Formats: sequence, structure tokens, C-alpha cells
Amino acid sequence: MKSFFSIFKIKLEERSIACVMLVYLLFWHILFINKYVDQFIAVHSNYHRLFVSKFHVSGFDPLTYAVVSDWWTEYNIYRHPLLAFFMYLPYQLNQGVIALTGHNGVQFIVGAILLFCAFYAFLFLYRILRELLGLQYLDAILLSVFLYSMAYIMIASVVPDHFIMSMFMLLLTLYVAGVKMVSGKPFTKWQTIILFFVTGGISLNNGIKVFLANFFVNGKKFWKPTNLVFAIMLPAICLWIGSRLEWNYYEKPRFLHRQEMKAIKVKKERTKLLKAFRDTTHIKDTLVQKQAFEHLLAEQQEKKNERKNKKAMFAHQGKPIAHGEFSQWTDITTPRGKSLVENFFGEAIQLHQDHLLEDVLSRRPVIVEYKWVGNYCVEICIFLLFIMGILCAFRERYFWLAFSFFAMDVFIHVVLGFGINEVYIMSPHYLIILPIAIGYLFKRLSGKVLIMIRLLVLTLTIFLLLYNGILFNSYLLR
Repeated sequence: MKSFFSIFKIKLEERSIACVMLVYLLFWHILFINKYVDQFIAVHSNYHRLFVSKFHVSGFDPLTYAVVSDWWTEYNIYRHPLLAFFMYLPYQLNQGVIALTGHNGVQFIVGAILLFCAFYAFLFLYRILRELLGLQYLDAILLSVFLYSMAYIMIASVVPDHFIMSMFMLLLTLYVAGVKMVSGKPFTKWQTIILFFVTGGISLNNGIKVFLANFFVNGKKFWKPTNLVFAIMLPAICLWIGSRLEWNYYEKPRFLHRQEMKAIKVKKERTKLLKAFRDTTHIKDTLVQKQAFEHLLAEQQEKKNERKNKKAMFAHQGKPIAHGEFSQWTDITTPRGKSLVENFFGEAIQLHQDHLLEDVLSRRPVIVEYKWVGNYCVEICIFLLFIMGILCAFRERYFWLAFSFFAMDVFIHVVLGFGINEVYIMSPHYLIILPIAIGYLFKRLSGKVLIMIRLLVLTLTIFLLLYNGILFNSYLLR
């Protein structure tokens, strides 16, 4: 336990950059809290409605605010099975704040959690680059800041969603795995289980990445029956069964109630329409009258569906592979090529000036193009640096661990299409591969070529900090 908490100790070499990063993150938190504090600090009778109606930053959800204000399993249970429970202690703390002050302190409590995660995610990335890749001090700082200059890393660090928490856990997992690789020590069962439950509890698909870390670190020992059963299969089964039980206990009664209310509403509307139809129709034959009414209902339902499908919430959702419990989250129609350019490697790294931080489920189109060709030049430079980094790290086992995390996100979002219409909000999960890959490029190069690459990354970092910072700042000050 002592060694676990020692990982959060800030080392002497890290203190200067840690202070700078803390000030940087606090600056954004102050601006962000200030934007909503007048609306969110008051005690309210329906927090969910308040936060959902008033909070608007891209596609991010303010559900954490709702949970910490009035605890309930607001999140999708299968995607975030333990996140609500992780927020129970912050909720209790907030109840104390409300009792003492008469004000809702949710923004400050959640902000402190996000600040902690963003701050230590930065430090873990720095340590990966400095200690595991062996980069020079300034190179490690440059690439760490480079990640935080990217649009949706900057934004995820302050918005009340789970993405910066996930990034914190992913970088913690990568750092611990790298230390074990260097020392030749395997992942123990308990270490794997704890990392899986925390990481997977926040976001289930990221829990699988902990198993990937176990595989890369333990090598052949991964296939030992005791490791497979107790560190991999049993935790996965327990979390899945727990998710089902959680859904049956918390969500199913509400789901059934909604279905019942919907059926009652449909029945009332049908009865009302039938009465109006009978009062106005000249058809006397009962059978013909029934057929005419059914035809009228079908026409009205078709028009209703047309109006519904024109709304952004439905128009911007691609067609799923199937309509099953989980297959409904897939998307096979949203164009992949444009999504990769404008969203996956576009909006995630550089904000679009048009439709700035609008929600794709309300007003923002799925594909927004940059107005300035320079944005595409920046994207091409970053992508080429990424490819060159991959080539330089081709024989590095640790890199392929980090890349496996990225590959899994590509499979989920690009191949299956989960969240492809707003994939940029998930970018804190996959953008962490960029500084690691470029780190291997720094490691391989030397002389004037290395200086040129450093200057290029420095230029890109300064540009992104200014470009994204100005746009995000203007949005928060509206």
C-alpha cells in the first residue's frame, strides 16, 4: 500500500513543470466554473433536468454533476458500471457542503476530482517519456505539453464527464506496466484486478486494456490457468454479473415504468383520435371504418417518423448493424474517411471555428470542415510524425502495448462505429499514443534532424495552445 501511494509523490525533477501545469489547469477550471456557477450553485429540486438543460459543451454529458448533487445511477450502467458508486463519497461530501452553506458545491468537488486526474495524467505521461523511453528532460516536457495542447484534452480536463478520469487510469496502467517491463516483474493478480475494476468501472471497454497490459507484461505467464481464471476471467465475469444486477435493481424498474407510461399515452392518443374520427367520418360500415382509421393512424405515424428523423438527434445517428441490446450502438453509415480527417484526427486535436463546441445531437453537423488550409497542414504534420514514430518504435514491445490501446479504440470507433458521429469526445482515450510514438522518434534521431523535429513539435504545440486556447476561452466567456 505504501509503494502504491508513493507513485503520487512528486519527484524533485518534476516539481517545476508540475507547478506550471497546475496553474495552467487551474486557469481553465476557474473559467469553466465561472461560466456555470450562477446557474448551478443553487439547491434545486431536479438536478438532472437543470444540468442537462443548461450545460452545453460539445457532446459532453453533465451526469457527474447530477450524481454528485443527488445520487443515482445516472450513467449507462453497461458502459460505466461502477462510476456512480465511485461518486458516492463525493456526493456525501456535497451533502455536507449543502447542509453547511445552503449552496450546491458540485462544481468545486467535481472540479477537484478532474483537476487531480488531469494533473497526475500529465505526470504519468511525463514519467513514461522520461523514465521508460529515456528521453531528455526538455523533450519529455515538450511532448507532455504537446498532448495537453490538443483540443479535447484541454476541454476534457475541466468538463464534468468521465474522459479525463479514464485517461488518468490508462496512463497509470501504462506507466505501471512499463515499470514492470523494465524491472522484469509480472503483474500480480491483485494488481490486475484492482486496475481492471477501477478502469473498467469508469468505462468498461477500457477495462479490457488492463488485460492487454497483463498480456504484454506477463508474456507466457499470461496463459497460466491461475492468471487466466483469477486475474482475467473471474473479474470480467464479476463485473458483468454486477452490471446486470445493477441494471435490474436500479434501471429496470424505471425502464418498465417509462414503457408503461408510454403505452398509456399511446392508448389515450389512440382513443382520442378514434373518437374524433368517428365524430367526423361519414363511413357507417364498422369494418370499413376500422380500416380507414388504421390507415389514418399509419399515415400520421409515418409523418411523425419523418419529423423525428429530421431532428439532429436522429438524423446524425448512423444506421446500426442491428437493433440488439449492444449492436444498436454501432454505426455502418457515417463516412469513415471524412470522420478520420475532420473528427478523429481533426476536431480532437484542433477545434473547428464553425459550430464551435456545438453538440452533434442538436445543431452541429457530423462533418464540419476547416475554413483555413493551415489546419489541414497541422493535421498532416502530426499524422506524419505519428507514422514516423511507429516506424522508429517497430521493435519496441512497450510501444506495442501502448499501440494496442489505440488499436482497440480504432476497432471500437472506426470499425464498429461506436460514437463515430462524435468520436472526438472519446479522444482522451486514444490521443495518448501520439506523444509516446513521437517520443520514440525523438529517441531514434540525432543531430540536426532531431533539432528540426523538436522545433516542429514545439511550433505545433505553441500553435495548438494558442489556437485551441483562444477558441475555448471565447466559448467559456460567452
